Amino acid sequence: MSKLAIISKRFLQRSNLPIIQQRYVSLRNRNKDYDLIVIGGGIVGVASAREILQRHPYLRVAIVEKEAKLAAHQSGHNSGVIHAGIYYKPGTLKAKLCVEGLHLTYAYLDKKKIPYKKCGKLIVATDNDEVKRLLDLYERGKKNNVPHLTLLHSEDEIQKIEPFCQGLKALWSPETGIVDWAQVTQHYAMDFKTAGGDIFCNYKVQQFTETKGEKIAAYPITIHGGRNHQILLTKNVLACGGLQSDLLAEKTGCPREPRIIPFRGEYLLLAKEKQHMIKGNIYPVPDPRFPFLGVHFTPRMDGSVWLGPNAVLAFKREGYKWSDVNIFELIDALRYPGFIKLASKNFGFGLKEIIKSAFINLQMRDLQKFIPEITEYDVCRGPAGVRAQALSLTGELVDDFVFDHGAGRSPLAKRILHCRNAPSPGATSSLAIAKLVADKVELEFGIGNKHCNRAINLG
Repeated sequence: MSKLAIISKRFLQRSNLPIIQQRYVSLRNRNKDYDLIVIGGGIVGVASAREILQRHPYLRVAIVEKEAKLAAHQSGHNSGVIHAGIYYKPGTLKAKLCVEGLHLTYAYLDKKKIPYKKCGKLIVATDNDEVKRLLDLYERGKKNNVPHLTLLHSEDEIQKIEPFCQGLKALWSPETGIVDWAQVTQHYAMDFKTAGGDIFCNYKVQQFTETKGEKIAAYPITIHGGRNHQILLTKNVLACGGLQSDLLAEKTGCPREPRIIPFRGEYLLLAKEKQHMIKGNIYPVPDPRFPFLGVHFTPRMDGSVWLGPNAVLAFKREGYKWSDVNIFELIDALRYPGFIKLASKNFGFGLKEIIKSAFINLQMRDLQKFIPEITEYDVCRGPAGVRAQALSLTGELVDDFVFDHGAGRSPLAKRILHCRNAPSPGATSSLAIAKLVADKVELEFGIGNKHCNRAINLG
């Protein structure tokens, strides 16, 4: 469709709007002044911007992203699993959002005809201690209303689903699936742009200042950034910065805590000759002593199979290889009291993860508990992702949402809302999280009430 045709289509769609609202919409692309700017082009930021604009179609909304494309980091460097909500403590927001997000995701994928596979997940117990934890996990999943969750009582039942997998008992979650979350993010972005939103890539936010001159009343916040030091004016800001969220918050007077500590997860790739041995996701029973799930088997949409990940400290916030080092970011992480306490409590676990990163055969021992026929000669090093782990001063992993404002009475405090932590599984929960964030934005900024609507329409 030509650009002229698209403009004509949008005009016809809006032709029944009052004149003042038609003028407001038509000025959008000429004036880089906005009612709301969302910082961060990951899946949570884009989903939230989409939800806000769909609720309030006459707002001028933009997304700014420092990379050349959306979903450049966590949203595009993950295992691609659509989680069913088994692991999370019943009654928590995290559990509710995951199960709600699961249903919203499948409905969205079907509506947009985005390819996915509902290949299921086995959580497999290989010894008696794990069986006890597996039964607890089963009760947790039922309380969370995980759909069609089933307890398998023997290896024979396990092998009806995964013929090469061994174990004592397992949980079977047939609703767990896989998808390309970067592709999903692009579809969210298309919805956002169709609704009239603007997206600026290659725009790294450098500074927030109070607006000077005649526009201070209408657009009190000035954002400085981009390669050409482009200035954007806005009434409100929502920051969903992921790996950079604490640094963004600090720019507006917020404390650095909770601090973001980057953990890299490295995957192995299974040889094509052995890919037929893996039908769906195969996971271990989580060990509550350690903060991460453990290595697992994950089929991908392209037919490949990922094995892993491990969990090691990244030497750079966006460091996907051992050679990716930012000495200032590394020292900043190592000196943080919260990280020191976490590392002290989990020293043995952390050391094992580092050694496993260096020696593939050590990683294989964990995987061979489930599929003994796979050896180190059947794998090679694969991709990696970096997780933005929010960490408290006491060394606790922050497992809940953290929203924050700057200090003081300036517009930077009142009009900038930071989503500093959107807990995993953020991708699966993204549409549900977007509703939560949109509610928060409406409450904090007064969007949706009569006074605010009048100000927006006359702005």
